[in-house]
Amino acid sequence: MRRFFITISIIILLSASPAASDNHPKWCQCPSEPILRRTVEPAYHPILYQLQRYWASLSLYPAIPNGRFDQTMENAVIDFQKKHRLPPSGILDEPTWEKIGAVPAETEIGFSNTQPSGSIDVLVDLDALTLTVLCDRVPFKTFPVAIGTKETPSPAGSWQIVHKGYWAKGKTHWLGLSVPFGSYGIHGTNQPWTIGTRASNGCIRMYNHHLEEVYRWLKPGTRVFIVGDPFRDHRHLKRGMTGSDVYYLQIRLKQLGSYHRKPTGHFDYWTEIALKESQRKLGLPETGELSPKEYYRFKLYWTD
Repeated sequence: MRRFFITISIIILLSASPAASDNHPKWCQCPSEPILRRTVEPAYHPILYQLQRYWASLSLYPAIPNGRFDQTMENAVIDFQKKHRLPPSGILDEPTWEKIGAVPAETEIGFSNTQPSGSIDVLVDLDALTLTVLCDRVPFKTFPVAIGTKETPSPAGSWQIVHKGYWAKGKTHWLGLSVPFGSYGIHGTNQPWTIGTRASNGCIRMYNHHLEEVYRWLKPGTRVFIVGDPFRDHRHLKRGMTGSDVYYLQIRLKQLGSYHRKPTGHFDYWTEIALKESQRKLGLPETGELSPKEYYRFKLYWTD
């Protein structure tokens, strides 16, 4: 079994009250949905393919998904718009995307009438793909979420909510986190088929109606524990990269006496110099980059 040295750091963070970041996040870096319409020679679009598969599972798309905005897709969009009292333009515009994101709410019975009381924290499990609201450290309610991809992983660690507002110009509410190495937060999505997958640029996505429910309970200062192995994706770390794996590497380099700055999660010049120094101490090639094969030597994990 593989165990992770860095887990010790995470436990320390979980037991502490994290300070808000000086670079508090304002807006999520996740892209908005494109405005799409039928064209004479429709080209393949990945988001269309995903939407067609999702609609097919709901019996809203009658053909084999092909990722193209053809006549069949236009008819499906018009039928959806009519059903939800939108202008039947056949165009995937902003109001239509917003309704697509809101559809799951219609299959559930509104918000919970029970309100959490006591001390509220949030626990995001990167392995289970869930967000749990804790009340006095006891699970109160759990929701499915989408997390970051391998290339843009979600930030493991202990953070705070530092901003409440709107994401993408008012589309959904936004809970900004005190992550020091980028703009990360919890927000809704108009791509409900991504929930339960690794799909975001690092933010935590929720169904829009779930986000609206938890938004009422959380406030600036609420602790958010994002639990998971920051090195799970075995990224080859080098200058220019950003993420929680870089953040915890800097912590480790600090423990080894090579890094003398505040960890930022940004692999900069000083991180490269510190890594080279530690590689020299460990008898490794001084590349200034960290390959997954070197994780063990830096005690970022060990095996039984």
